[in-house]
Amino acid sequence: MIKVGLLGAGYMGGMHAACYEALNDLGVKVTAVADVYEDAAQELADKYQDIVVYGSSEDLIENADVNVIDICLPTHLHAKYAVAAMKKGYDVFCEKPVCLTESDMELMLKTKNETGAKLMVGQVIRLWTEYVWLKETVDQGTYGKVLSGVFQRVSARPTWAKEGWIHKPELSGGSAVDMHIHDTDFVRYILGDPDEVKSIAYRNEDGMIEQIFSIFSYGNNVAVALEGGWDFPQTFPFSATYRVKLEKATVTLDNAGKLTVYPNEGEPFEPNLEPEFESKEDLGGNVSSLGGYYNELKYFVEGLQGKNDLSVATLEEAIESVRLVKRELESAGGLVVK
Repeated sequence: MIKVGLLGAGYMGGMHAACYEALNDLGVKVTAVADVYEDAAQELADKYQDIVVYGSSEDLIENADVNVIDICLPTHLHAKYAVAAMKKGYDVFCEKPVCLTESDMELMLKTKNETGAKLMVGQVIRLWTEYVWLKETVDQGTYGKVLSGVFQRVSARPTWAKEGWIHKPELSGGSAVDMHIHDTDFVRYILGDPDEVKSIAYRNEDGMIEQIFSIFSYGNNVAVALEGGWDFPQTFPFSATYRVKLEKATVTLDNAGKLTVYPNEGEPFEPNLEPEFESKEDLGGNVSSLGGYYNELKYFVEGLQGKNDLSVATLEEAIESVRLVKRELESAGGLVVK
């Protein structure tokens, strides 16, 4: 039995708990949850059976009956508890972005190498069905090489973070590191690191980036544009889209989640995709089902069981994606400009 200790009982912790419950037939269960807001931890524990509540992550790591730690804490805490968990002998799932500083990156890598722990990072888009299809299509050369692309991810201003930690750049890295990194990471996944990065940004009254626009250049003939931002009104719908032009077709994912292929020759069509796992729970946030979160945690659990090599979303890859976002921030003049 894979016994999961869940650090963090907020929105993402609740999402992960629901996924593990749905994956129970694989032999996985959340057996402990920790949060400094113990009422939140207790509320999550009460939704499922036989979950012990802890008031601190340290206490859970030290004393809980678990063999895996899942970290859904504010970003600046990821490295601290990932390192503690690995040193205790646990395998780790860590939400994205993996961490914020070079020193934390180096410490996590060093600890992983020394302990031999398995560690996966929640770059969930790599396991989201419509993006998996695009990755496979590009890798297989089905429609030739990528010529250009546009990736967008925008939303209303997040309000779910306790004490607004997500809007404090030293804790979250802001919208570019927290949300835009999904698309930065995915473009790296299909095309590698760009030769050149150019970025501009919209900033709030405190000089913090709320919306970023970037161009990634690959040689002289391939360019990808990315937009990410979350400072829109509360009534504004979440939107995650892409348009990729290949040598023999153009592929789009629209705001309704519809994937369409427009071949250079022939009629447009929608590829046949496996349906996302649907949840009966009211999940909140910007997803209507467990979707890619179910896919990634299923992949993680099966990796722990030796059914895959956990190579899709590694610590090393997650670190390089944070570094690429930092190149974007540098091009835009820095995360915060007073």
